[in-house]
Amino acid sequence: MIAFVPSRPALGFVITVLASLTAVAVHAQDASPWQDDGHSAVRLLAGSRSGAVLLGGIAFKLKPGWHTYWRTPGDSGVPPRFDFSKSDNVEAVTVLWPAPTKFDDGAGGTSLGYHDQVILPLRIVTKNAEKPVTLRATINYAVCEKLCIPVEADAELAFTSVASTEDSVLFAALDTVPKPANVGDPNPLTIRDVEREGRSEVLVDVVSPDAKPVNLFVEGPTPDWGLPVPKLLDHGPPGVKRFAFALDGVPPGVNPEGAALKLTLVGGDRAYEFNINLE
Repeated sequence: MIAFVPSRPALGFVITVLASLTAVAVHAQDASPWQDDGHSAVRLLAGSRSGAVLLGGIAFKLKPGWHTYWRTPGDSGVPPRFDFSKSDNVEAVTVLWPAPTKFDDGAGGTSLGYHDQVILPLRIVTKNAEKPVTLRATINYAVCEKLCIPVEADAELAFTSVASTEDSVLFAALDTVPKPANVGDPNPLTIRDVEREGRSEVLVDVVSPDAKPVNLFVEGPTPDWGLPVPKLLDHGPPGVKRFAFALDGVPPGVNPEGAALKLTLVGGDRAYEFNINLE
């Protein structure tokens, strides 16, 4: 038998390749395979395994010209839906939503969502911090260009890494989630005031630090509320951007007085979330 002994350069190459394959294998443990439907792809991401509350994510990739929707889709659209009930050692999963962008819905209205790529961070509460955790998700969403296509994907991922290779992208995604704020907070971008005008319209006064575009979105207390996307008025008080929205889309028989509304304010790289009660 003839034994082949690699030269030093060849041995170095072999070690490099093995190290690369090991790195790929480690990386693969922190992300599930992409589930590709031809227009988009989705997968799960796992953060570092530490404590009873874990950070994960749902990553979407969308082909150019295609988009998917925010938790409130705007004038038209279908919000994503997630089922984590088949997971192992998971008590609860909270989906966190990066600030959306606006799209023309093709029917004269405005839709809210994401294009290119987005990561929805997940806050995962385990039942037992000492036992293995496997996240299983059934993901239903719509991907749209001129027409919308429904997509259903199943993904599975075990949380095993003490130091995940996905931590940096997950923390970056967390930074895109609107921060909680209160009306009147002294942030550079803030809501100064919210008031009713008559019985059917709400005015929202926004202070912005510069001339960059500012968007405002409103959600009702339950998914069956369908409030319109607030519109920026041409004229408002000096130094203020005034938005208005009608109290359309309130469920039949519901009195909006005192209703808990969520306002999301987005400007440049800043985004804030305000919980108010409608007076």
